[in-house]
Amino acid sequence: MSHIFVHTLSGLLISALLFPFAGQRFKARLIQWWCRQLLVAFNLRVISFGHIPAATASLSKTMFVANHISWADIHALNSLIPLRFIAKSEIRNWPIFGYLVSKANTLFIDRNKRQDAKRTIDIAQKSLQAGDNLCFFPEGTTTDGTEIKPFKSSLIQAAILADATVWPVAICYPNADGSVNTGVAYAGETTLIESMQQILLQKQPVIELHFLDTISPAAYALMDRRELTLHVEGLIRNKLAL
Repeated sequence: MSHIFVHTLSGLLISALLFPFAGQRFKARLIQWWCRQLLVAFNLRVISFGHIPAATASLSKTMFVANHISWADIHALNSLIPLRFIAKSEIRNWPIFGYLVSKANTLFIDRNKRQDAKRTIDIAQKSLQAGDNLCFFPEGTTTDGTEIKPFKSSLIQAAILADATVWPVAICYPNADGSVNTGVAYAGETTLIESMQQILLQKQPVIELHFLDTISPAAYALMDRRELTLHVEGLIRNKLAL
């Protein structure tokens, strides 16, 4: 646990001392490094499949859409490519990690306020048009990995309005025998601390990121946001056989 404490402390120092003066690219590299080292501290191994974003690629104006199982999902994705996440406002209240997530330029949405969706869509659209790469989890919650909740469609409207590429990602935590490792999930009544403890008790849990084919604006030109959301949901369900 001591190495996790030290790494968390390094994140607080980086956020407080370096972020205010760091340019966008340097800040993104710092976040990517920190996320990679956090996964190492928790002994979590990330395995990627499919059309993996190249480290040297100049990627921009892309919205990643994924199913959601654990707090580690964010760090696993960020360890491969720096992303701006759209997250529920409750995360901002997490002890320490909420502060770090806020400093990582996260866009928060209050799902209890219907009018907040339009504000978030507007900000997300402008962010994409500025060249940012965003990621959101349209289930609106986490699962234990044995199911996928119906995707909510509102936020994908930002990608449509910005003519952004949509990139589906299927996330799973498998056991060695191929079954679902539900012990790593941050879902239901499990607290953040309990989830972290459960991961630390495992020998070397694995998180798989399956990057599916990208969907260009031309490919979804005839779809509205509900059709596009259902299409992405179907692709992820099929990949995970859920």
